[in-house]
Amino acid sequence: MSSSLTALCGTAASIGLLHTLLGPDHYIPFIAMARAGRWSAARTLFVTVWCGLAHVLGSIVIGVIGIALGVAVFKLDGIESARGDLAGWLLLAFGIAYLAWGVRRAVRHQPHTHWHAHSDGTVHRHEHTHVAEHAHVHADANKASMTPWILFTIFVFGPCEPLIPLLMYPAARASWWGIAAVTSIFALATIGTMIVVVMLGYFGFAQPRFASLERYSHALAGFALACCGLAIKFGL
Repeated sequence: MSSSLTALCGTAASIGLLHTLLGPDHYIPFIAMARAGRWSAARTLFVTVWCGLAHVLGSIVIGVIGIALGVAVFKLDGIESARGDLAGWLLLAFGIAYLAWGVRRAVRHQPHTHWHAHSDGTVHRHEHTHVAEHAHVHADANKASMTPWILFTIFVFGPCEPLIPLLMYPAARASWWGIAAVTSIFALATIGTMIVVVMLGYFGFAQPRFASLERYSHALAGFALACCGLAIKFGL
């Protein structure tokens, strides 16, 4: 391996780490949805890796096709920019829809008090929610099962902006093996960073101090997703 390719591999690892840490859309959606949907740690890890692979592979496929066909890098930048806009709109739309559903769900889960008088003269009260007792289990289960697929679709369109112009095209000057090495290191750094940050957030937000917000967890998750979509689309 030449010194220039070695340096490029080191750059790939650094860019993979930094672009993930600086892009909250790489981890906030998974932390928020895991918390709202009460996902297990294994499920959260699986969805994160699955979506991370889709995120990286989308740009790799476009880059490989572009290099093989001799397409100018600025043309691929245009494709990646369009994909980024689409991913931002999709995440924003999903976040708003999920926020609305979460607010509706929270309102329907508003606890209320019932008083009961017994024949012996004792009176007592209890709080409950009719939705909790007559839960729409199948509706909630369907919503939960669809969420990973929606996130996966969004991440398929989400580009890795620095991968093609900064790493793949320079690596192509060496060989296809150089491209394979650079993209593999970038993918490992990106997905590895996603895993670490998501799992730290997962276990951090699992603490009981957030129990008072449990009823609003879906609405808060939708708000977080919408904010990530806004950040992608408008660079906030």
